[in-house]
Amino acid sequence: MKSPYLITKEEALRVYKPVNPHTHKGLQGHAVIIAGSYGKIGAAVLASKSCLKSGCGLVTTFIPKCGYQILQISIPEVMTVTDENTNFITNIHLPLIPQAVGIGPGIGKELGTQKALFEFLRINKAPLVIDADALNILAENLSWFELVPENTILTPHPKELERLIGKWNSDSEKFQKTIAFSEKYKVIVVMKGAPTFIINKSEIYQNTTGNAALATAGSGDVLTGILTSLLAQGYEPKYAAKLGVYLHGLTADLALPKTGYESFTASTIIKYLGKAFLELDN
Repeated sequence: MKSPYLITKEEALRVYKPVNPHTHKGLQGHAVIIAGSYGKIGAAVLASKSCLKSGCGLVTTFIPKCGYQILQISIPEVMTVTDENTNFITNIHLPLIPQAVGIGPGIGKELGTQKALFEFLRINKAPLVIDADALNILAENLSWFELVPENTILTPHPKELERLIGKWNSDSEKFQKTIAFSEKYKVIVVMKGAPTFIINKSEIYQNTTGNAALATAGSGDVLTGILTSLLAQGYEPKYAAKLGVYLHGLTADLALPKTGYESFTASTIIKYLGKAFLELDN
């Protein structure tokens, strides 16, 4: 295996596009987050909030009915569209054409949700981030990857990755299998871990930010929001992936002296996103 390229501050700055002082919300991208099921509406909240706080102009979140009040109260800046079903997603209908979509956090694997994912992939044309249960559903239906747009970003944690590519016996085998998967389906795989790697066909990138504080519930939902936001702002998927994982990790590096490992949560990542962007601006 060839040695990975490092995602350093210099590399992040190479792809980072500072906000135009004359912009307005309509130029900053409209992202859609499709997330949540009964008991996991928090995943939708975390992904939507991080999406908004990573610079995109508008966020619409699609959730089952049970999440409506939770979302409207916890993030007033986000618009909400609900499924006709109460507890899980069964039919994804969007009243807009978004610049990017993040799908999967907390959606569960109900049969109705699997069908909804299939129908969504069939008609979706927007750049895509696929995470969590959406990945688990795809792992059981690999032929559906034919419907996934080229350069879609997948964000599996180790267990989700194993479901997609099968078990591995060594690190080098894990990378070989992931590269083969990325090449076969023409997708970008963000292998979450310590450190996080990005596999884009035969190219391997290793993130240089982040620490063990990120090993906490909801951390991945926040990453999905960040990546979807960057795509909606017009970043090419390969650049969105690099900048997204860099910023996500950087929040933990900035917060650690204040929070310690134990009290750092996924909400802390969102809280420190502004400081992470300012680090790039300085």
